[in-house]
Amino acid sequence: MRSGDSLEGLLSDKTKMRQQKGGSSRVVTLLTCLQFMFAVYATFLLYYMSPSIDLRSKPDFSWTTRIAHQWKQFIIPPHVVSRYNQEANSVVRAESTQPSSPSEVCEHEKIDFVQKKSNDAVMIKLKTELYQEVLDFQSKSFGAETLSQLMAMKSKWDLRGPNKPKITVILNHFKRKTLCAQLDSLLGQTLPFHHVWVLSFGSPNENSLKRIVHRYNDSRISFISSSYDFKYYGRFQLALQTEADLVYIVDDDMIPGKKMLQMLAHVAGTDKYKNSVLGSIGRILPFRQKDSSFPSYRKFRSKEAGLYLPDPAYNITVNKIVQVDFLSSSWFMSAELVKTLFIETPFTFMTGEDLHLSYQLQKYRNAASFVLPVDTKDKDTWGDSEHRLAYVSETTVIFKDVVQVRDDQWWRALSTGYVTQWAAMHPQKIDVLFYAHSVDEVKALEPLLLKFSSTIGKKAYIVVSGGNFCPCEDAAAVLKWPKTVCKEKRFKIMDLGVGALSGNSNSEVPVVQAVYASMKGLIKIHNPSLVITVADTDSNVKKALKMATEANTNSSTLVLLPKSSVSKVLWMADISSTALPNWNRMKIYVNIITQTRANSLARLLKSLSDAYYIGEEVPITFNMDSKVDEATLKLVNSFNWPHGPKILRRRIIQGGLIRAVSESWYPSSDDDFGLLLEDDIEVSPYYYLWIKYALLSYHYDPEISLPELSSISLYTPRLVEVVKERPKWNATDFFKHIHPNTPYLHQLPCSWGAVFFPKQWREFYVYMNMRFTEDAKQNPVQIPRSRTNGWQASWKKFLIDMMYLRGYVTLYPNFPNQTSFSTNHMEPGAHIAAKENVIKHNKADFEVPLLKQDFKNFLPNGKMPAATRLPSLNLFNQPVSLKGLKAAGAKLGQDILKCNQTEIVTVNHETGVPSHCTRF
Repeated sequence: MRSGDSLEGLLSDKTKMRQQKGGSSRVVTLLTCLQFMFAVYATFLLYYMSPSIDLRSKPDFSWTTRIAHQWKQFIIPPHVVSRYNQEANSVVRAESTQPSSPSEVCEHEKIDFVQKKSNDAVMIKLKTELYQEVLDFQSKSFGAETLSQLMAMKSKWDLRGPNKPKITVILNHFKRKTLCAQLDSLLGQTLPFHHVWVLSFGSPNENSLKRIVHRYNDSRISFISSSYDFKYYGRFQLALQTEADLVYIVDDDMIPGKKMLQMLAHVAGTDKYKNSVLGSIGRILPFRQKDSSFPSYRKFRSKEAGLYLPDPAYNITVNKIVQVDFLSSSWFMSAELVKTLFIETPFTFMTGEDLHLSYQLQKYRNAASFVLPVDTKDKDTWGDSEHRLAYVSETTVIFKDVVQVRDDQWWRALSTGYVTQWAAMHPQKIDVLFYAHSVDEVKALEPLLLKFSSTIGKKAYIVVSGGNFCPCEDAAAVLKWPKTVCKEKRFKIMDLGVGALSGNSNSEVPVVQAVYASMKGLIKIHNPSLVITVADTDSNVKKALKMATEANTNSSTLVLLPKSSVSKVLWMADISSTALPNWNRMKIYVNIITQTRANSLARLLKSLSDAYYIGEEVPITFNMDSKVDEATLKLVNSFNWPHGPKILRRRIIQGGLIRAVSESWYPSSDDDFGLLLEDDIEVSPYYYLWIKYALLSYHYDPEISLPELSSISLYTPRLVEVVKERPKWNATDFFKHIHPNTPYLHQLPCSWGAVFFPKQWREFYVYMNMRFTEDAKQNPVQIPRSRTNGWQASWKKFLIDMMYLRGYVTLYPNFPNQTSFSTNHMEPGAHIAAKENVIKHNKADFEVPLLKQDFKNFLPNGKMPAATRLPSLNLFNQPVSLKGLKAAGAKLGQDILKCNQTEIVTVNHETGVPSHCTRF
């Protein structure tokens, strides 16, 4: 074969092959499309050609239906079609005997009685008065709007535009024959609903309810049933499933007016009421009676039993929106709020879902419950257009046992922090709210709780965790109280039932949440000055209590007491109620001046370490001059101070005692107090308690004015120090005509253990700076007959001068045999046994015994006397009034500013700088 012939033949063969291949591809594509179309169509036909489907009752799908009619006889045998047609015809005949419209299946309640009306003039007066009191309080507190005012408020929901809310309505039915009336009302609403769910849980009328829903033939209305009765909580459980914006849960005795959805949605969209649950009927829980107990909410002829709103029996209508303690019969809220109902396990599932909802919403969402007002002339605005339905087939209020259960439930809510209208209208004020998380903590707090309870004018309650942690009955047994206190409706011991929330959870979150939420409410109700628990309580409990106290706008103070310290602070019950809130305000700084007396310092440090600090932070500072020795440095560096920060300060250039003391401390706030201790001092274990008790009694009580008090001494002197002869002096004997152990005020400051006040210490700094001279004789202040005029290199001399000129005093203790909170061991130093000091010191005149027992029992009547009953002495231990002390200083006339004899110098207490003269 020639090459040319071969090429032509080859090209010809390839062309033929392409033509054949292209034709076959088109055929395959066509067959594939036909196969797909047939599969879709066959699937559709198989359903409609099923013997169980009656094509007459289905929509006419034009050609597909006609083809199905034609093909059906070829695919299905005629005798089969005939049999199924007979069955279908029987079904049609059966259905034709059923009613064809809702009106023919609807049932209605027969109401053959008139609305109950009371003719009890006393009750009408009591109820009307209480309602007016509630309305007046709410109007003044946060405002109460009429219906027209509410509808004029700006709302997030555009009820006439595209931004309409989706509302799911849940109708819960059991026995009442009101479904048709409810559906007719809902279908006629001015704001259409999104869905209606008709619930039938264990209802004997289930078949009837189902027929009614079927005959309304509305795809938005669904019927949901169960043979199990989910009681009152079932509808709320189902509401969790809604995808709507808002949910409206309605009892079967409520026929809402046709404007209700519009009204409710509008109000729920306002900023003021968006975090609320709204309804048409509510109740205000009982108020406290004169005997401090609370009555049953069903108590007859009692104003304190609370209110039912609106109450046609007493002619009470709701014309302004009113906050209630819980809603009944209908609830309208954001779908998001529904889940709050199930944070805590309910008291019971048998009743009380209405109260539990409002309680939980307030406790965990800070949400309130409100009854909407109505237009009495427009029934379409009523939430219950036929109130008599409430008296048909009653299920809650007529049974005694149910009333008792509900009484127990609302009391449990109130005693665990539910701020009811009574609590809001009548804020309480107590001294202490104790919290115990375990029975052991109850035992530890018992002495202080009982002391408060037995002190006239003081009021204290205890809160226990409850559940498995600390049941109320066990706590009552520890306190030797009858177990009935756990059931009484009066405040004394409150059981939080923490286990209801935490259960068997291993997480700390439920405990923190339960304690915080309940204690926040209880603190808001009772406004305690102090919330006290033990320092070693569970750390999560401490966090919860801290948050709860900080949330109170009335400033309650959390106190964490070590168990070992509780018995040492029983005097707390004697502190004024106005001073107690300042318990944690002061901060006491321990300032030690030391140099070369390591053994003396070790003794001081041991006594400081052994003292009672009741769990408070106490910073300690060591002030060392430049010549400090090695032993002292080692001791200071190795010393462990668990009560607060430890600060070391060392001078580069030797300053001497006058600078070492005066520069050892300077306040950073008006609540800083400086305790100055030289290293040869030793303190009592009770020294800190004395300081705190005195500060709370005479400095931090807003009802006491004692501006002359500038320091608190730990030491009781045995000599009259400023007189040349230095005679012996015994305060116990001197004040025996008043009380042998009364504390007293003295114009002499103490250098052997004293706490100095911040304002006067700033003042002293400026005064000393302006008056300091190396030569004591050049000092312009010369106090008549005082041996202090010749003192040199003494910081105390300048402080004495300032106190004399301005009438300041120091508070001194006074116990048998001069027993004190500090003592001076008179060891050689800058003054004692110094070469230039010609005065000989007898140790017995200065060294006093330390107080080793609770000092409270020595005080007059076992407590600090009133400030007005404190005796005062001048510099020379002579009784002089505070005014007399000022007169003596003014008469001397040697202060920095020149004032007349009826005036003393007043300073700027922030800077300590003298500003002007003030008449005293």
